Amino acid sequence: MISRTSRGSLPEWWWTVDRLSFFLILALIVIGLVLAVAASPTADGGSLFGGDFHYAVKQIVFAVLAIGVLVGASLLTPAQVCRVAIAVFVLAIIGCLAVRMFSTEVLGSRRWLDICGMKFQPSEFLKPGFAVMASAILASAVPTSLPKPLITLLLLVPAIIVLLLQPDIGQTFLLFALWSALLFFAGLSPKWFWAIGSGAATLGVLVYSKLSYVQHRIQQFIDPKEGAYQTGLSLRAFAHGGFFGVGPGGGTIKYRLPYAHSDYIFAVAGEEFGFLLCGLIAVLFCLLAVRLMLRSASAHGAFAQLAGAGLSIVVALQAFINMGVAVRMLPAKGMTLPFVSYGGSSLFAVALTMGCALALTRERSQFAVREQNFNIFAGART
Repeated sequence: MISRTSRGSLPEWWWTVDRLSFFLILALIVIGLVLAVAASPTADGGSLFGGDFHYAVKQIVFAVLAIGVLVGASLLTPAQVCRVAIAVFVLAIIGCLAVRMFSTEVLGSRRWLDICGMKFQPSEFLKPGFAVMASAILASAVPTSLPKPLITLLLLVPAIIVLLLQPDIGQTFLLFALWSALLFFAGLSPKWFWAIGSGAATLGVLVYSKLSYVQHRIQQFIDPKEGAYQTGLSLRAFAHGGFFGVGPGGGTIKYRLPYAHSDYIFAVAGEEFGFLLCGLIAVLFCLLAVRLMLRSASAHGAFAQLAGAGLSIVVALQAFINMGVAVRMLPAKGMTLPFVSYGGSSLFAVALTMGCALALTRERSQFAVREQNFNIFAGART
């Protein structure tokens, strides 16, 4: 047992971190491991009797490492969070450029780097890096020659460019939504959101007109008669599972569902464990987002408040998109379910995201807060 009088980094972390959010994250990771075991044969074999649990074993290793990333990031001070975010964002931009130059094209996109036999997706790390850096700029008390929202836009543009070059439309609009949310939390005048909305609409029209696969997915979403193969199988999986599911290992539709272990893991949950587990996953994400938003609102300093809210909202948005696609509320988009879908890049990135959010929302003493006040350039507003 760790008492409040214990000394050291670990006892201090235990009594200052938001333990409820931490346990909600662990619960999602455990659910992800259970579903990795359920979906692993579909990724390896592709048939009812083929495949093994190779992917599940890898996911267990990824989960252990991700918990280390989560705890390690949550130990950081706000100043350290900002420095880590700068490094992560720069490396992610470089990684995305390397993807464009050196990776092979898969289904019309280039998103993965093959490093020593391990596939790595740098774009996943743009979100936490941008959320923290943009928050530091918006929270800065130092006068700048340019309006701070414009500076964050200049920071956003290179990230949008490297994503469109892949192309990764889902991550592009998720990053754009994150930027809009940060501006809203920072108190930007509502009249500016008309311009932001117009910019998003223009970008959407350009993407739709230039990319045929985007047109195809939108048409499938608007007109079910177009025959969306993956979404159709996903809905059949939910119908097969019903309220209680067919039981662990009893799913059959998952073997025909492409990317069941990653993009459509929510459908696997629906088929084998039913509405009960799907509802639990949705509730856990809602509780985590609301809890961290409330903690961010009461955090010390504008930077911690803004960055904590941004980090929590981007994970909630990604979860909503993944689940929305699986139940045909949104057009098909290859995006993982945070903490639950298979994949090391996604798991490490979301662990870093939530670790930074936990670090920024820790209940530090007033003295510690004064010692940690900083700014990305010179000093931050508190």
